[in-house]
Amino acid sequence: MSHYDPLIDTAAARLGNALRRHGLTVTTAESCTGGGIAEAITRVSGSSAWFETGFVTYANASKARLLGVSETDLAEHGAVSEPVVRAMAQGALEAAGADLAVAVSGIAGPDGGSAQKPVGTVWFAWAVRGGEVHSECRRLQGNRREVRAQTVLKALEGLEKRVAKPLAL
Repeated sequence: MSHYDPLIDTAAARLGNALRRHGLTVTTAESCTGGGIAEAITRVSGSSAWFETGFVTYANASKARLLGVSETDLAEHGAVSEPVVRAMAQGALEAAGADLAVAVSGIAGPDGGSAQKPVGTVWFAWAVRGGEVHSECRRLQGNRREVRAQTVLKALEGLEKRVAKPLAL
């Protein structure tokens, strides 16, 4: 058990309560977390009321096929980039018909990093139906498990923030 688990459980419960209170639904588009965000959301009893589907798009081909990410953006910027993660969030929002979406793409390690994108680099994007897409990049520290756990936690916290102000990113 990771020391992040209780934090993730609490964040997922808070998110679920906020979604229920506002009558909103959420979806996920995940790469480096491999479904971890969706798993955290569905730990919460009753989550089927606000979570119907999520997308694990680990390979570039699945990002393009399932979420409509441009193959040009993938080739020019790479999977771990702002244009790609923004497109993932928007694509998930549209494909799922949800009110909010989060997308993540990163390098959890221990391999795969570069000088421009070191291990721990994670791009996040949050999309709100009828609103804009907000994105940010984080450089997370730790081993693969810790980077993935921090990514899940940050994604959940970002969703909760947007539920409070669904049209104000």
